[in-house]
Amino acid sequence: MILISACLCGICCSWDGRSRLNKDIARLIKKGLGIPVCPEILGGRSVPRTRAEIVDGDGADVLDGRAKVIDEYGKDVTDEFIKGAYKALEIARRVKAHSAILKSKSPSCGVGRIYDGSFKGRLIKGDGVTVALFKKEGIRCRAV
Repeated sequence: MILISACLCGICCSWDGRSRLNKDIARLIKKGLGIPVCPEILGGRSVPRTRAEIVDGDGADVLDGRAKVIDEYGKDVTDEFIKGAYKALEIARRVKAHSAILKSKSPSCGVGRIYDGSFKGRLIKGDGVTVALFKKEGIRCRAV
């Protein structure tokens, strides 16, 4: 089974209340090969919601307490991101997910590249919080 960012499946759960539908990914769901998840909603964030970025590191640093997730108004939303990552991991374990296809650049789901925390559209190397946790637990991740 594959976990998939819910926004890629056509679910309107992105920060701006829209989906990021990827028709190829949505077909996996229709075939019963994937499970949609949105770690940010699982962590208690709303739709729509303020944009958030990781400051002073990446998802692994957030999990280790060395970095924070801050929204565009300066509010610390780290706890919601950590809570959502662990809830997504619970789902992954329940369905025996071996891999995940996730939304690129996201502070939760970004794989390999995320925004730098400046809210200026600059990217840095690193993973989102959920991706860092998934990788730590042996779940393969790729971005779309």
